Amino acid sequence: MNQSTDTTTAARSAPPVPPLAARYLEPLQVPDPAALAHVQQLLDIVEPYTVGEEADALFVRAMNESNAWHDARSPFHQRLSASAPRAGRPLESITELDQLPFIHANFFKAHELLSIPREEVQLNVTSSGTTGQKSQMFFDTWTLRSGQRMVARILDANGWIGSDEPVNYLLSNYQPHPGLNLGTSFTDEYLCHFAPVRSAEYALKNTGSGHEFDPFGCVRALLRFAEEGAPVRILGFPAFLSFTLDRMRELGLPPVRLNPESLVLFGGGWKGHADRQVARPELYRRIHEQLGIPDERIRDGFGAVEHSVLYLECARHHLHVPTWSRMLVRDVRTLAPLPYGERGYAQFVTPYITSVPAQSVLMGDLVSQHAPEECGCGLPTPWFTVHGRAGLSRNRSCAIAAAELLKGSA
Repeated sequence: MNQSTDTTTAARSAPPVPPLAARYLEPLQVPDPAALAHVQQLLDIVEPYTVGEEADALFVRAMNESNAWHDARSPFHQRLSASAPRAGRPLESITELDQLPFIHANFFKAHELLSIPREEVQLNVTSSGTTGQKSQMFFDTWTLRSGQRMVARILDANGWIGSDEPVNYLLSNYQPHPGLNLGTSFTDEYLCHFAPVRSAEYALKNTGSGHEFDPFGCVRALLRFAEEGAPVRILGFPAFLSFTLDRMRELGLPPVRLNPESLVLFGGGWKGHADRQVARPELYRRIHEQLGIPDERIRDGFGAVEHSVLYLECARHHLHVPTWSRMLVRDVRTLAPLPYGERGYAQFVTPYITSVPAQSVLMGDLVSQHAPEECGCGLPTPWFTVHGRAGLSRNRSCAIAAAELLKGSA
């Protein structure tokens, strides 16, 4: 099921896109059109799940440009490239992606890496981890806006932008305050631009000295939303919606019926609440039973501060890889690439990031990747399942190895 790489936007039968959302679909230009011509062409693909030989060849050319960009601007990445088996030689085919050097995501917890002058940084965000050091990532205008455009295109492909009906939001995330720069909070605020805001409630209220979960406030919000009848969008961490549903049951409240056009988009893990984690199928069933939201309008998304590409569940709840990135799975002991179906570390590859040499990142997540036809939803790209987090010993050794390359290159 190949799809054309034609970047012309198809004629719309849907309602006009709201002005705030429309700006995220506007054309963008790479920082250097001569050096990043194929990166521009790849990121101009409108259809999120385009596949085929042309798309693969374009991805390879874009990756070569991205690697050259970071080699020229990041002493760290130049040393990393020189130490790799390919020693900086360009890729010749999509089958050689596993030969690219990579940086472990943990490395960004201890080091600030930039491929741009600091004055070109438009945004600095951190991961939302609950313990230890947090990753820091830096975005220039191109990296920030093209990442947002990818999200907009994926939402648009699902038919989730284009309505001008105001929406009630329950943000299962941190209430903003001056100085808060968590990536998850920034993302949820941005996702509110895709449907007009009727009202917004936060699960994690700002107390002035931190954030506290407000279950009664969430319950009150859902009851009010059901009474008002407008569509509802619930965004953020799944844990706090699960706890809210628990509280509704504990209070003896009957199920409510939210507007059938309501939508749940999860992002992030259970953040220190793993002992109370509910399996996704069970959580989705409870959301449908207690809130009346259809199963196909309950979706999880996977992403990371270190790799700002959205991997969104399809209607069958599988995380598909969009055309602007590729995924590899590596053995947890040898780091050798693994075939479909085998569990290992996730490695994400994308050429669009110009601000930080994060175009090839090894995560601590255990995943398995699967062929498109094993899903059955009709999307033509591979999909993956997240099986949890791996132990820290390998992660730490990868970070230490990367630190050795950093010495003397600042």
